[in-house]
Amino acid sequence: MSWLLTHVVLLLGFLLALPVIAQMIRQRYSPAGSLAWLLSIILIPYLGIPLFLMLGGRKMRSLAASKTNLQLPEQSLTLQKGIPDIDRLMRSYGLPGAVTGNQLQLLGSGEEGYAALVEIIEQATTHLWVSTFILHPDQVGRDIIDRLSRRAAAGVEVRVLLDGVGSLHTHRKDLAPLTAAGGKIAFFMPVMHRPFRGRTNLRNHRKSVIADSCRIWAGGTNIANEYIGPTYDPHRWRDLSFILEGPATQHYIDIFSSDWQFATGKQLSGSTINPAKMNVPVIGDATVQVVPSGPDVSGDPLYSALISAAFQATERLWIVTPYFIPDAALAQALQLAVHRGVDVRVILPEISNHKFADMARGPYLRELQQVGGQVLLYQGGMLHGKALLADTFLAVIGSANFDMRSLFLNYETGLLLYSQTEVKQIEAWIEDLTCHCRHGIGQAGLFRDLLEGIIRMMAPML
Repeated sequence: MSWLLTHVVLLLGFLLALPVIAQMIRQRYSPAGSLAWLLSIILIPYLGIPLFLMLGGRKMRSLAASKTNLQLPEQSLTLQKGIPDIDRLMRSYGLPGAVTGNQLQLLGSGEEGYAALVEIIEQATTHLWVSTFILHPDQVGRDIIDRLSRRAAAGVEVRVLLDGVGSLHTHRKDLAPLTAAGGKIAFFMPVMHRPFRGRTNLRNHRKSVIADSCRIWAGGTNIANEYIGPTYDPHRWRDLSFILEGPATQHYIDIFSSDWQFATGKQLSGSTINPAKMNVPVIGDATVQVVPSGPDVSGDPLYSALISAAFQATERLWIVTPYFIPDAALAQALQLAVHRGVDVRVILPEISNHKFADMARGPYLRELQQVGGQVLLYQGGMLHGKALLADTFLAVIGSANFDMRSLFLNYETGLLLYSQTEVKQIEAWIEDLTCHCRHGIGQAGLFRDLLEGIIRMMAPML
């Protein structure tokens, strides 16, 4: 009888695996990712199949089709040599082109980020639209919730969009003051509602606060004590955010509108300003390009921008990221840049807040260091900022980390900077980081090398 039960179980596992394998192939993973999922589904189907159903979704056509297209009117520009290539590449994905006439203020510390966020909230007169991955109910989080509540009570339209995973520790009772004042809360893909629809692994990692459709607070910074605060804290993470004003703000508005409609099933109320009909004044000379990436965008434009920058760079390619887990093509592009004589530097925390990511990054960093690339380990605690600098023609900032999750799975927003003033500001910020770094990553012992190899094999599954 036991042999019959064994055969039934094997047959059931095989029958379950067939449609899952077909779905996995349609997702168009990298060869390494497809092989990793295939082995897990075949060898351990009763574990591999549920994991794929929860985590395996990538570019979901029905999901992307349910969101509005991120298309905005173009603005013709005359850009310096070398820029049109990346700008044209982004346009090929159906994204808005670069726009000039903006003003960008970089916020290189948690204190600067907090002060700018408070100012943008307090000065809003018509609406505040907030999108963040994390809004912790700690001291800073409660302070921001209270400020949003007061603005809502004063008649400002407040909308807050939280990610379903990032907000797991944020309960509705923590947000009660805001809802009581008339603010609206929405959760992007609540995990418990859709555990087996391939969406658990697709997170909204975008961060922006939009005030009156004319000022944006954005970047990679979440709202919690470890990211921002009113006074200096030696344990606070080093991060990068910015204030953006000018024509490019319309692109952030469009992204938020699409995300809000997807999460709530409702469009933003007609009482708010229609960004498509606004005449945003030219207030500066910063030339920027807003690049959303994720399941709601065709292809992987942010990833393509990074690959293109790696191949276009002739002098330097500096990368700041909390987590470094590139795919094979991106890792190879960086190594080829080193062989061309490009000054390639990767700056990341010596110890991040994710041990898995620290283990997974080891082989990539050692391979890059072996061919002549520089690995700089930040000694000032957790480094959460994200930036890329390519020669003097491009800087990239925003919400995306330099890992496969951010580049292929998450909903992200990057900001490409083309103007010299802004590129030099990123250069200065990175140079300040290097003053607090230790150069080089050591060789791994036998056990760590084995463990890193196993984790590296698992990385493409995510």
